Amino acid sequence: MDRDGEEPRGALPDGGAERRDESEPLDVNEAVEADWIAETTPFERIYDVVRGTYEPQSADRIADRARVSPTTARKHLRTLVDAGEVSTRQDGQATRYRRSETAIVTDHAQSLLAERTPAEIASGVAEMKGKIREWREEYGVDSPGEFARELEVSDADSDRGAVLTEWQTTRRNLALAEAALAIGAASDSGHLTGEGGDRDGDEDASAVV
Repeated sequence: MDRDGEEPRGALPDGGAERRDESEPLDVNEAVEADWIAETTPFERIYDVVRGTYEPQSADRIADRARVSPTTARKHLRTLVDAGEVSTRQDGQATRYRRSETAIVTDHAQSLLAERTPAEIASGVAEMKGKIREWREEYGVDSPGEFARELEVSDADSDRGAVLTEWQTTRRNLALAEAALAIGAASDSGHLTGEGGDRDGDEDASAVV
């Protein structure tokens, strides 16, 4: 059994473990998986699996990938939901789980902090806000959503279509950069929470995908 009392992979219905023929060489993937199970707790394996789960999956599927029972998976998934690391979606009677948008943004923000200094990130924020102001003034709209509604079908491959794509990308990058600055400030102050600076003013600028 593993650290949470789980039956090892290959357990039979009667509770006995399926035995491997000792004369057969252990597959490399099996050896890696065996080491993973031996060196981690069920919670760590659930977290490892969820970190790479971007499409909603059932607890049973996550349990299978993490080599734990569905009951154990649901217990640890509830903990991760409470911590904001995992989001849920109802699919009929079933609950499906995936990495939360907040957790994804946090990871990207921390990666950005590892690559650039806060001063460099702040400079980028100012530049992106300036670009967004230019688009608003030039096209007379407040957000890429409004801009998209004004586009004709024929505009998709035009310069205006390119502007829409760039505006949407800039907006996401701005939200990411501000999240990085907020995380950096919270880390420097010893706090784990903090609020980002002013966004570009769009009503849904915090929605990062």
